[in-house]
Amino acid sequence: MYIMARQSISLTKPNEEWLKNQVNLQEYSSKSEIVNDLIRQARNQQIEIDWLKNKLERAENSGFTNLSKEEIRNQSKSISNG
Repeated sequence: MYIMARQSISLTKPNEEWLKNQVNLQEYSSKSEIVNDLIRQARNQQIEIDWLKNKLERAENSGFTNLSKEEIRNQSKSISNG
């Protein structure tokens, strides 16, 4: 069971409208649920980014490739985009 901490945040009008719309469409039961989900997604994305950065640094430092981080990143993006 999670203990919820109450927070007060300010939102731009477009973001507030988007949150309201998601609740009205019953995609989420509350704005808090949406914010928690977005934060969870951002945390997971950061874990993946950190893993990739670490992998790139280890590969670059191993001398196995002469490609820069940017070149490896671009190749990775082109492969994942098909």
